[in-house]
Amino acid sequence: MMSNIPPELPIEKAAPRGIPRVQLPPQVRRDTVAVREGLPPSAWGENSEALFLTSSFVQPDAATAAARFANEEEAFIYSRFTNPTVTMFERRLAALEGAQACIATSSGMSAILLLGMGLLKTGDHVICSRSVFGSTIRLFAGEFGKFGVETTFVSQTDPAEWRRAVKPNTKLLFAESPTNPLTEVCDIGALAAVAKHAGAWLAVDNCFCSPALQRPIEYGADLVIHSGTKYLDGQGRVIAGALCASEQLVNDKFVPVMRSAGMSLSPFNAWVVLKGLETLSIRMQAQSARALQLAGWLEAQPHIERVYYPGLASHPQHQLAMAQQSGCGGAVVSFIVEGRQRGGAALARSNAFHVIDQTQVCSITANLGDTKTTITHPPSTSHGRLTEDQRQAAGITQGLIRVAVGLDDIEDIKADLHRGLSSLAS
Repeated sequence: MMSNIPPELPIEKAAPRGIPRVQLPPQVRRDTVAVREGLPPSAWGENSEALFLTSSFVQPDAATAAARFANEEEAFIYSRFTNPTVTMFERRLAALEGAQACIATSSGMSAILLLGMGLLKTGDHVICSRSVFGSTIRLFAGEFGKFGVETTFVSQTDPAEWRRAVKPNTKLLFAESPTNPLTEVCDIGALAAVAKHAGAWLAVDNCFCSPALQRPIEYGADLVIHSGTKYLDGQGRVIAGALCASEQLVNDKFVPVMRSAGMSLSPFNAWVVLKGLETLSIRMQAQSARALQLAGWLEAQPHIERVYYPGLASHPQHQLAMAQQSGCGGAVVSFIVEGRQRGGAALARSNAFHVIDQTQVCSITANLGDTKTTITHPPSTSHGRLTEDQRQAAGITQGLIRVAVGLDDIEDIKADLHRGLSSLAS
C-alpha cells in the first residue's frame, strides 16, 4: 500500500489576521500537521489542545468590542461563530486538505446547506452527481428547489454528461468521490475543467477518503465538504461538518451566513474531532487494508452478484481511484446479494435483511467511519427517503448491503458475513 504522505509537500496557509498560529517549519509533513496545527498553547502551556466551553468572550473595552463585531479585527467574540477550539479544528483540517481556510458546521449536511446558502440564489443552476448520498439529493432537489435553484442530476463517471448539462446560469458542480454507497469515483480534474470553463465552482464531498487518502483541491476542486462525523472523528462519538476553500470564499461567502444562521459546530464536538484528526492517517491506512481483504474475499463468495470497492481491479474506475486516492481504496465495501433474477426486488431485499440480521459482530447502523465495523441496507436507510425512481437512477437496488470496515479483526468480519451468506437458500 502506498504512503499517503508526499515528501516535502508545502501546505498553503492564509495570512494571519490577528489570531496567532502555531509556529511550525514551512515544509513540515502532513502527519505532523495532523497533531500540531492550530493555536499556540495558553499561558498555562497545555500540550493537549484546550476545550473552551464558553458562550461568549469578554472584550477589553467598548471600542475594541465595536471593532471586533464589525469584523475590523479578528478575535473571539461569541461561540456561534468564533471559538478557539473550533478555530483549532478548522485550521488543522484546512492544512490537511491543502486549503487556505475552513469553516466548521454542526453536521455534514449543514456544511452542504451552508454551501448553498453562501453561493446560490434564485435562478441559479447546479449540476450534481445522481449517485450522491440520499440526503444530499433531497437537499438539492427539494429544499434548494423551493427557493428557485434548479439542479440537474448526471452520471457520476461521465464528464461529457456534465459538460452537456452546463447552462448559462450554472454556478456549482457537486460530486462525492467515492460515492455513498456504490463507491463510484469521479475524475476530479475533468470536472474542475468543466467548472472552470462554465465559470462555476466545483465542490467535492471527501467524506469517504478524508485528506489522509485524497485531497480534491490538488486536482482543481474549489471547495471540499466533510461530514466530520465519519472518519475525521473516527470513533462514532459526535456529529460535525466542515467546508474547506480559499480564504476569500470562506470569509466573503460563508462567514456572513454562519454569523446570522448559526449552523455552528459546538466547541466540545470540535475538540473531539480535532483529537480524531491526530490518528486519521493510521486509521485510514489500517481500515483500507482490511477493506481490501474483505472485498477480495466477497468477490469469491457464492450468493453475491457484485462487489463495489475502488481497490479491486474489477471496479470500473479502479485506475482513476488508485491515482486520486493515494493508492488506497478506502474503507467502505458494498455488495449485492443475489435474488433479483429469481424473485425480484422482494427476494433481494429479504436476502439482504437475512445477511444483515445474521451478523453478531458488525454494528447494524447507517453511520460509517467508526473503529467498529458497521453494516446497513442503503435502500431502506441512507437512501430510504428517495423515490424508487431516484434510487433506480442512482443504482440503489434492494439487494445492496454496505459495510464500513472498522478496526475489528477482518477474519471475524468475514465469519460474520459468511454466517448469513452461507445460509441463503440456493
